[in-house]
Amino acid sequence: MNYTEKRPWGSFENLLEEKFCKVKMITIAPGQAPSYQYHFKRSEVWVVVQGNGEFKQDDILRNVKYGDILIVPTKSKHQLKNTGEEDLIFIEIQHGKYFGEDDIVRVEDNYGRI
Repeated sequence: MNYTEKRPWGSFENLLEEKFCKVKMITIAPGQAPSYQYHFKRSEVWVVVQGNGEFKQDDILRNVKYGDILIVPTKSKHQLKNTGEEDLIFIEIQHGKYFGEDDIVRVEDNYGRI
């Protein structure tokens, strides 16, 4: 079930999809960021595997780098911005009761998707 989807900020590749979890590799281009968002039906664990960035969670900012592990509970607003000069890549592990892209509630978006 591996497939890659392009986005205005970069891309994601689905690595695994089961009833109990979904795993993606997400690539964010330099200077870009997916929307500031939250989910009702899933929580996520992210592992940064390349690059540097800024993690915004519930309006609190912190810098992140290779090796950092980020916990995103259900309904927690979250965003990762690439602040480096190379792609920022992280592995996202979703767990919960539903993993569809329509469980994204966008709070802020640079690409007009609200």
